[in-house]
Amino acid sequence: MRLIKGQKVDITKGRNVNKLLLKFGWMTADTRIGIDSAAFLLSEQNRCERDENFIFYGNPLSIDEAVTHSVLQLGDKEAIAITLSRLPKDITRIALTLTIYEGEKLGHSMKQVTSPYLRLVDAASGEELFVFEYGSDLSTETAIVVGELYRYGPEWKFSAIGSGLEGGLAALCTNYGLVIEEDEGNPEVAATAELSLPLETIRYEEKNVLSSIDLRKKIVQITLEKKNLTGVIARVGVVLDITGSMRNLYNNGTVQEVVERILAVACKFDDNQSLDVWVYDTEFSRLPPVTEQELGRYVFTHILNNRTIHKFGRNNEPPVMEDIIKKYTEEEPDSTPVFIIFINDGGVVKSTKNVIMAASVQPIFWQFVGIGNSDFEVLKQLDTMKGRLVDNANFIHLDNIEKVTDEDLYDQLLNEFPLWLSAAKEKRILRT
Repeated sequence: MRLIKGQKVDITKGRNVNKLLLKFGWMTADTRIGIDSAAFLLSEQNRCERDENFIFYGNPLSIDEAVTHSVLQLGDKEAIAITLSRLPKDITRIALTLTIYEGEKLGHSMKQVTSPYLRLVDAASGEELFVFEYGSDLSTETAIVVGELYRYGPEWKFSAIGSGLEGGLAALCTNYGLVIEEDEGNPEVAATAELSLPLETIRYEEKNVLSSIDLRKKIVQITLEKKNLTGVIARVGVVLDITGSMRNLYNNGTVQEVVERILAVACKFDDNQSLDVWVYDTEFSRLPPVTEQELGRYVFTHILNNRTIHKFGRNNEPPVMEDIIKKYTEEEPDSTPVFIIFINDGGVVKSTKNVIMAASVQPIFWQFVGIGNSDFEVLKQLDTMKGRLVDNANFIHLDNIEKVTDEDLYDQLLNEFPLWLSAAKEKRILRT
């Protein structure tokens, strides 16, 4: 059923609908135009009472896991999934919106967007319930309230709105009661930064961040002395799992904390005092190195707020591992050893073993860190894997990495690395 502007329809009445998929689509001739969907979870006062109730690409999961945001690869552009039974009672309305990224600043507006639509789909059956095509009457606007889901007694209904406004994301946030702090004359950037979760991840005082990293570097130095690694120079990289099961760890700040803790290792090993970074699910992205200067906002700026990264899919390790090998052996060939810390929360595909085996002749040591309660069957076999020139990989399991002390973490991370250094020198993989 196609909806017209202003129409209201029943969603749950007469249907057994619990999980609803709201699929957004649009077309534009200018590929530079960035378009984003979002959901504002509202109270009876039509207000977004807390920052956490603003769901978008930078905060893709609500606290109760009732609402998720995802970027789609084929057909529809983005989707917001809502499990109605999980929504708290104080959420009485959900506003669904579309915005143009920095529209006013870049001179982009809705008149450059053609055929925007919203499809309402029953997730369980795959049945398309309604389609709302809108926007033909818009021109200079940079934001749209596409529609609203709202409670009507015990049921849920949908209102097709399709109304535009200027001011982009910042105007929407203000409209729904969120406080905007302007940043160098660009309120939209400020809105994105200040309203993404977790707030503790992005609201760092610079002096506190630097104080923390300085303390951790001292702990790393003590660990290096214990393991006879003082004076060792190595290039350090971290690989971050960004599959669907990692979503909460990104949202609650755990991944940001992991990056900070590992940067301390890089600072002691690498002359550039920087940490190379990759993220992966079924696809991978090689990101800018992290340094102390932008440490406090790294995960937010370069991962959660990066629309080019494929996020929260399934895992596939070999492609990202091949890119790591390519970087250090083809693009930047060097005799300096490479120490890769590979964070994973759900085991790895079996073909990962083939990559590790083939890479045993390379100056790269792979330190896998399993977090969570998966069985990690493949990774547990690393120490007994045959056919390698040297043992070039190790696995440790940290059920709750956020509860492991820095001293214990660094001790475990650096436990096997000195053994590999000796073996790699003996086999002339590394220069003595």
